[in-house]
Amino acid sequence: MTLPVAPSPHHDVVVVGGGIVGLAVLHELLAAGHTSVALVEREHTAGTHQTGRNSNVIHSGLYYAPGSLKARLAVEGCAETKAFCAEHDLPWQECGKVVVATGADELPRMAELVRRGRANGVEVHELDEAGVREREPAVAAIAGLWVPSTGICDYGAITRRLADLAVQRGAVLHTGRAVRSVQRRRGDVVVHTDRGDLRAGQVVVCAGLRSDEIARASGFDPGVRIVPFRGEYSDLVGPIGESVRGLVYPVPDPAFPFLGVHATRGVDGSVHVGPNAVLALAREGYDWRTLRVRELVGTLTDPGFLTLAGRQWRYGLGEMHRSLSRSAMAAAVARMLPGVTAGDLRTPHDVPRRAGVRAQAIRPDGSLVDDFLFVQDGSPEDGPSVLHVLNAPSPAATAALPIGREIVARLEGKAA
Repeated sequence: MTLPVAPSPHHDVVVVGGGIVGLAVLHELLAAGHTSVALVEREHTAGTHQTGRNSNVIHSGLYYAPGSLKARLAVEGCAETKAFCAEHDLPWQECGKVVVATGADELPRMAELVRRGRANGVEVHELDEAGVREREPAVAAIAGLWVPSTGICDYGAITRRLADLAVQRGAVLHTGRAVRSVQRRRGDVVVHTDRGDLRAGQVVVCAGLRSDEIARASGFDPGVRIVPFRGEYSDLVGPIGESVRGLVYPVPDPAFPFLGVHATRGVDGSVHVGPNAVLALAREGYDWRTLRVRELVGTLTDPGFLTLAGRQWRYGLGEMHRSLSRSAMAAAVARMLPGVTAGDLRTPHDVPRRAGVRAQAIRPDGSLVDDFLFVQDGSPEDGPSVLHVLNAPSPAATAALPIGREIVARLEGKAA
């Protein structure tokens, strides 16, 4: 006798990926009135990767090109993240940030930050050398910017709270379940996992480091490749570390989406410095020992990465040097905080948690995708669709709640 095969569970919407963006999408789906929603996460706990391994900064929206998704959603998210933390009694602080110029060649870039920030509606105050020292006495700079709305929080705690709220409102969370692909059909979308299938009317893929892999496995060309860049943080100890009041950032290089080595006082009172940006040897390559040959070969043979590496190899070598040399990292920090030495740093070798991997999308021409990138396969008007979140590095944690609303609006065909 042949037993009947149980049908695959069906939901209105399935979200793939249990980082803060995926949980924010789930949160907004429920707020919009969707009653049958589920989330699938390959790890056993939410927020394991980019969400739980960043600097926990609530970004103001200072850096981003006016009119971009990053600019709009980060400014909205800055206020909403603080409000969410206050409402749910989660740790946060509006400590403000000082952006410092240590050389005259950085002043034009600083002026551009002022223009961008004010265009984005961010409060920005220009400081002279004395003004910088008044805000951060240990910092040496010729000029600076004071951005009072920047803050700090615990994005892991926010993500766990979003997960709890979603379950309380009826969402189904499938953890420890890896998604292999998603298949659009005439009447639904099938989410293929290593523990059986799920069916949905629509799917949102927020898979971070695996987002392009899932897209390609699903027969959808994402047009980009995710390249994993590891960022390592070191604890800053001793008198100089104790003197850091809030956040201290350099003027960033506009050629890169990375904000440079900065100092951050966390909600736990510790001060960390970093990150660098080195090519990880695996998608989840949090140290030099983690190597997955197939993934590394895929990156090293990608035309876009090869073009980028050919243009920026000197920059890459410098980042590797800071990763491998405690003295080199200390020298980078000492540009802003004179007197810092290698002995003041507790590196990732001492504190393994101080490393994260940024999922950075690169185009075939070697250009880095600088804005959030959401691409929809199909449309709400035509039937089942899949929305792929293909680039959502920093400031995505800050912007997560408005990103969730933006994605739900696109699913419903209501996006501007």
